[in-house]
Amino acid sequence: MTKQLLRKIIGGALLAIATQTMAQTEPASGRVDLFMGADLHYKDITHHRIYDVLVNLTPGVKWHMGHGWQAAGQVLVPIYNDYGGYYKRVRLNMAVLSKEFYSGNNRLFTKWSGGWFGQERYGVDLKGMWLLNNWWAVRMQAGWTGRCSMANGWEASLPKRWTALGGAMLYLVPWNTQLTLDGGRFVFGDYGAVGQAMRHFKHCSVGLYAQYSSEGGSNGGFKVVMMIPPYRRKGRKLTVRPASNFRLTYNIEADVYANKMYTTDPEENEREGWFDRTALKWGANAMDPDFKTVE
Repeated sequence: MTKQLLRKIIGGALLAIATQTMAQTEPASGRVDLFMGADLHYKDITHHRIYDVLVNLTPGVKWHMGHGWQAAGQVLVPIYNDYGGYYKRVRLNMAVLSKEFYSGNNRLFTKWSGGWFGQERYGVDLKGMWLLNNWWAVRMQAGWTGRCSMANGWEASLPKRWTALGGAMLYLVPWNTQLTLDGGRFVFGDYGAVGQAMRHFKHCSVGLYAQYSSEGGSNGGFKVVMMIPPYRRKGRKLTVRPASNFRLTYNIEADVYANKMYTTDPEENEREGWFDRTALKWGANAMDPDFKTVE
């Protein structure tokens, strides 16, 4: 990335935020979604059985308040646990207030979030994405967080940790394949980089990734994102539905700390991204939508 391009990205972001000339998304103001999903973890580190497994139900709620504002929450409910006592409690996993902006020429997208994030972190977070054209984009994420957990009683620390990631995305339109490369400081304090190639199909995305961490060394694996039916939803003020997706990540080295980043939305995933798809028409969002709202 050239210095001139970097100056344009930073300058454009600061100008948009400072002048507040950003347009705002309008995804069905006032709508509330109640949803239920499942969270699967497994590891192969013992000799007396093939896998240790942890399965959580993940009931959640989203309130689309209009003008790009959203409040979201999620709870973890263990239903099968080989991981031990730390994971046995019903506990809050996420409680986030967020605000989305996008520029008038639909090139710069930002999302501010505050609250209780994934990976037992709380604080503030900023995500940004700059579309250079229909096949190339750059993105960043920066956060200031502390630890907050209800797994073993109430545990919290002051927000003293900075995380920052930056990278580039290449979308091969004829094949609906996205290549990404990100690097920076991750949530557990390690420095590293992650490269990923993901192919998007109808209602499903699959991909391979490789990563390097200053603490965990080299690693890799694969990811699968399945969008969960029904794919036609009624435009109600209160909707009860399954979670939008089920994600599976396989990690060769079973390293749960290296190259990790928190999420700020209970349904955030590599297929849909983190911004309202009706506004950000790039990558997989330019495909036919997985879910269609009918009156």
